[in-house]
Amino acid sequence: MYAQLFTFGAAFLGSAVESVEALTIVLAVGLTRGWRAPLYGTAAALASLAVLVVFFGQVIVNRVPESSLKIIIGTLLLLFGLRWLHKAVLRSAGAVAMHDEERAYEQTVNELGSASARHDWVGFVIALKGVFLEGLEVVFIVIAVGGTSHGLPLAAGGGLLAMGVVAAVGLVVRKPLARVPENTLKYAVGILLTSIGTFWAAEGMGAAWPFDFVSIFGLVAVYFVTSRWAVALIRRPLPA
Repeated sequence: MYAQLFTFGAAFLGSAVESVEALTIVLAVGLTRGWRAPLYGTAAALASLAVLVVFFGQVIVNRVPESSLKIIIGTLLLLFGLRWLHKAVLRSAGAVAMHDEERAYEQTVNELGSASARHDWVGFVIALKGVFLEGLEVVFIVIAVGGTSHGLPLAAGGGLLAMGVVAAVGLVVRKPLARVPENTLKYAVGILLTSIGTFWAAEGMGAAWPFDFVSIFGLVAVYFVTSRWAVALIRRPLPA
């Protein structure tokens, strides 16, 4: 049960973060150039991403030995999670500016404004590129958390649900989701992925966790406390 919860939760939250950023690009294209081209571009990107999930997911599940899989995917998840957590800590401490969806939206609109409106392929390509690039991280998260725990359908379901929720909200409000606490989500996902990566990498190398998958709760607590301590240290002014 706990493994399923972490698999679904990590896939859902990670997909939600990237979907918000992809939505900003699609909205900018759709509201300035019309919806046909960006919707086609989005559909093409999603189809390509689905192929990647199915292909690499099957290869991982059926071809790679479980112990090797846990070491490889666990290490990659650990590094990937630490990268997200590092950014979230710096933003929480004020050392790096928060990601601004409104500003990203305006930059995309300005980029579109310099292009000829007669060429619908411009909107198509921008939407395709934006959704595909943001979606690559979603694909990695889904395959990593789903493939190693033999819960690829559950992880894919979490990713699809997150994309559906974000898309539905975007269609209703018709503007970037600037009020979504993106850094908080990224913070949470970073801790989750780092914890799961630590668990699987160590297990793949032969370590036996005392409470099996429940031990991840302890890892989450350790990484959370450590990251908050790091935020406090970064915020602390240097002595004169």
